[in-house]
Amino acid sequence: MIRALPYAAAAAILALILAASSLFVVDQTEQALVLRFGAHRATIKDPGLHVKIPFIEDVVRYDNRLLSLDPPDEQIILGDQKRIVVDTFTRFRIADPLKFYQAVRSESQARTQLSQIVSSAMRRVLGQVMLPSLLSDERSGIMGQIEKEVAERASRELGLQIVDVRLRRADLPEETSQSIYDRMKSERERQAKEARAQGYEWSQQIRARAERERTVLLAEAQRQAQIERGQGDAEANRVYAEAFGKDPRFFNLYRSLQAYRDSLGDGNTTLVLSPDSEFLRVLNAGPGGARQ
Repeated sequence: MIRALPYAAAAAILALILAASSLFVVDQTEQALVLRFGAHRATIKDPGLHVKIPFIEDVVRYDNRLLSLDPPDEQIILGDQKRIVVDTFTRFRIADPLKFYQAVRSESQARTQLSQIVSSAMRRVLGQVMLPSLLSDERSGIMGQIEKEVAERASRELGLQIVDVRLRRADLPEETSQSIYDRMKSERERQAKEARAQGYEWSQQIRARAERERTVLLAEAQRQAQIERGQGDAEANRVYAEAFGKDPRFFNLYRSLQAYRDSLGDGNTTLVLSPDSEFLRVLNAGPGGARQ
């Protein structure tokens, strides 16, 4: 009995090793393939404890959750020959583990293959649309067409289920954006110059119209002033005539004094006249002569 104990212990250890090699656990976030000498024996998608033949069968585990693909930005030529830089993302899961294993084996290789599929679909579909369509309500339909093509190829070639393909961002390349900005700037400068020229022309027209109206108003005012002045002179002459008719001597005296005031009123005027000049008649006559 004592000699049999080591054999029993060895057998128990061997049994534990065989049990550990035979049993495996599939987590709820996983799915597994059971391969016998590399050949497919079973696909396990239910979580829990499972059994395999030790040393003969192997277990390959794959993630059962939703996975994401964020490829680098790339340039695409649209149907109107415009270049854009697109930034996409794809959500997928491994739907057929066996086909996935046979096609790519690992997730990293699957991402590489899927990136190529997405890029090819993007180039084929976007190469037939114009930039205004991509920036309008038609964008959802275009992305739906791309998603359908990617889903068909990914399912057929890689065993993947495509959940979503989205265009996160679509911009013009930096050099194209700069060119468009420069063209817009030149166009705005041209419009500004046209607006300034048009404003200058309008200002000249307004000034010319105002100058013309000013000239007309001044001419009309001068004409009216001449009329008023003429009427005033006529009225003055009428008054003078009436006064002359009433007292000719006083009128002559008044006119002579007015002439003296106009000629000698500032005190700086020098007149050289003969003593018997008619202009000095009233001054020579004195008060008595002025009354005669």
